[in-house]
Amino acid sequence: MADHEGETEKHQSVLESVMDKISDKLDGSSDSSSSDSDNDRGVKAAASAAKAKIYRLFGREKPVHKVLGGGKAADVFLWRDKKVTAGILGVATAIWVLFELIEYHLLTLVCHILILTLALLFLWSNTSAFINKSPPKIPEIVIPEKVALGIASAIRTEINTASAELRDIASGKDLKKFLAVIAGLWVLAILGSHVNFLTLFYICFVVLHTVPVAYEKYEDEVDEFGEKVEREFKKQYAVLDAKVLSKVPVAQLKSK
Repeated sequence: MADHEGETEKHQSVLESVMDKISDKLDGSSDSSSSDSDNDRGVKAAASAAKAKIYRLFGREKPVHKVLGGGKAADVFLWRDKKVTAGILGVATAIWVLFELIEYHLLTLVCHILILTLALLFLWSNTSAFINKSPPKIPEIVIPEKVALGIASAIRTEINTASAELRDIASGKDLKKFLAVIAGLWVLAILGSHVNFLTLFYICFVVLHTVPVAYEKYEDEVDEFGEKVEREFKKQYAVLDAKVLSKVPVAQLKSK
């Protein structure tokens, strides 16, 4: 009996030592995992901080897709669906060629399309009984009142916003914005003297479908170049402000 009790005590001591070793290993692994998770968090925080310090063009903080709205329009601009974007560009190019190169007029085109459509529908309606086919189902197009009111409200909001912005610029509160608007209108005036409105609209349309996708592809290089340009612009503006703008009596003009 004594021998049997001694053996049981030995087995219990061995089991206790094994359990102690396992618990020590588990504690060590949990400590190491917690330390690893802390290290990962520190690395992620440092990476996010470094990413936040990266210069982005026009102070952009969101991806290009989100800046463009993040919807179907953004997908079209960024060539997410190449067939749709290529089709839209093809239609726009055909319209530009038709009106600009062939010198086709809009009113003439609309009238010819209506003549062709009405003639086809008229012939189809009158010959359907002879060819044993059902007459064409012409859909009834009715614009709902809510849709019309929504469009009018949106246009009214945009016009009021533009009017308030122009009034704010003309009041002389922000000199930088005033100079930027003047420069933009001057560039548009130069472009308008060389190209007509349709060509200018087509150029803007093509730019919207090419520049964003190119910028998304080479955004790091473009942002680096933009940072250099902005730094140089700030230097030149500081020189202009010191020599010219600071000497303009803005306060006296405002008081008068």
